[in-house]
Amino acid sequence: MPPISPADFSTLTTRMRHDYAPRMSNFIFRVVLVFALALSASAPAQDSENDAAKAEAFVAQVEKDLAALSVLAGRAEWINSTYLTDDTDALAAEFGARRTEMSVRFAKGAAKFDSVKGLSSDVRRKLDFLKQGIVLPAPERPGAANELSTIATRLQSQYGKGKGTLDGKPVNGSDIEAAMGTMRDPERLKEMWTSWHDQVGSPMRDDYTRLVSIANEGARELGYGDVGAMWRSGYDMSAEEFAREMDRLWLQVKPLYDQLHCYVRAKLSEHYGAKVQPATGPIRADLLGNMWAQEWGNIYGLVAPPGSGDIGYDLTALLTAKGYDPIKMVKVGEGFYTSLGLPALPATFWERSQFVKPRDREVVCHASAWDIDNQDDLRIKMCIKVNADDFVVIHHELGHNYYQRAYNQQPFLFLNGAHDGFHEAIGDFIALSITPEYLVQIGLLDASKVPSAEKDLGLLLRQALDKVAFLPFGLLMDKWRWGVFSGTTKPTDYQADWSALRLRYQGITPPVERPATAFDPGAKYHIPGNTPYARYFLASILQFQFYKAAAEQSGWKGPLHRCSFYGNKAVGDRLNQMLAMGASKPWPDALEAFTGSRKMDGSAMIAYFQPLMKWLEEQNKGRPLGW
Repeated sequence: MPPISPADFSTLTTRMRHDYAPRMSNFIFRVVLVFALALSASAPAQDSENDAAKAEAFVAQVEKDLAALSVLAGRAEWINSTYLTDDTDALAAEFGARRTEMSVRFAKGAAKFDSVKGLSSDVRRKLDFLKQGIVLPAPERPGAANELSTIATRLQSQYGKGKGTLDGKPVNGSDIEAAMGTMRDPERLKEMWTSWHDQVGSPMRDDYTRLVSIANEGARELGYGDVGAMWRSGYDMSAEEFAREMDRLWLQVKPLYDQLHCYVRAKLSEHYGAKVQPATGPIRADLLGNMWAQEWGNIYGLVAPPGSGDIGYDLTALLTAKGYDPIKMVKVGEGFYTSLGLPALPATFWERSQFVKPRDREVVCHASAWDIDNQDDLRIKMCIKVNADDFVVIHHELGHNYYQRAYNQQPFLFLNGAHDGFHEAIGDFIALSITPEYLVQIGLLDASKVPSAEKDLGLLLRQALDKVAFLPFGLLMDKWRWGVFSGTTKPTDYQADWSALRLRYQGITPPVERPATAFDPGAKYHIPGNTPYARYFLASILQFQFYKAAAEQSGWKGPLHRCSFYGNKAVGDRLNQMLAMGASKPWPDALEAFTGSRKMDGSAMIAYFQPLMKWLEEQNKGRPLGW
């Protein structure tokens, strides 16, 4: 999940909960804004002077107040996420009500300087951040902020407490996710999928409809057409340009996804039979090893062909055989970053993080990275299980922490990634370096058991099942919300349009008929958590761009997918230079600092998977592409 960042505290969403997917929320920023406004003078009215000096003074006071109050806000959200009770829910709702109401006033105060001439680029950028830093804006009318905050808190709490069933017995979120990844009985998979979507998603429908209405009202008061347009405006380009950029990147990588989908569908049909999974058309969503069919790596064993599909080792088995526990997994993840010359994590990280699910209370298990004091109080919050997935997630989450630490000398409003996709991509591109050679270096894999070149197709297929399979899901999550916020998707069509997008982009279909009253989007954390999702799609593209740049900087000469830059301090130095920029410059400047390019580009992903692409095309001869 994304990290917690003082310049990105706008709702119960953006910077606190990671979706490895998944990935922290903007909650803190909103809380901080509220308190800052409560303690500081009102935003200066635009009068005839409206000069640069007033704008600079406004920003300086804002940053001072925000910095002073962010620690309190961070601790409040940490307590709510790690102690889910009615009382902490109520406290979170109270904080949220204040922050929402006042953060909107703050944004409007910043907007009053729009016409001021002669502002420095830094001041103008900070004013823009203040206007765009609200994920769920409430209108100024009395009671709106309180209602919006109460709904947002209730939705998140519902998700955290949500349960599905397996064999008729209740199963919590983290356990049902794990079971979806290991079970192969189609009837039990159908039960888990259906129960989770019915019991977690469906009850949220009315609340979510009301939340959209209130937030849109607030967005219009800020000068945006709707909340979706406001979200798309935070990427150093117009909302329209950003939507086109997402489509451009998707079209670059879509041919690879289409080949993967065709191949996986055929293998699932061979395994389950045509009655469960037909050889043509969409794939049944619950058969892909993940509750949301967003990553398919858990079904590698079902789709890997004999010989060429065997990657030569099982990372989960290696972790278990070597006696790894959650703490040791995190220690090894830290070791990757320190091998690049970055500093070790502070002692407080090990004292204050949540590594495993407590036995005595409900918590939000969704993995997240936190920076409580904007300096060195770094933490992660996970319910770690000893398996390959969580080993990768740990490397990802620590990427957020190291990014936070690298930019901690920037002014408060620049304590963030170049754009939100950067924050997600850093840990992801580090995780790409979890190659067999890396596993040998850290003592997990015996050197004599490193897969030979003929195993490369297996290695690439295993990666593609997660990295490539995720792409359309990463795109459609916000496409659905953009339609909801704009009114193109009416409340009566929430479910139908969600299913249509899943079919159009992912080529998947539910295991059972979904009624119009269902609300399957709510069964995915980032919808009730109101976390914008474009960042994850962008991160999927950027991580390969970063990885290819690191391979070139390290002088790697072999196949791109075999490169591990573990221990390369030259790469670490250049990486840290980009990270230290934070949000102080437009993202093309940060991208250029590390990769030499000013444009996001999917060609690095295509280059990484080129051997697999060629192989998939051969395997799929005679099979119909698409669905």
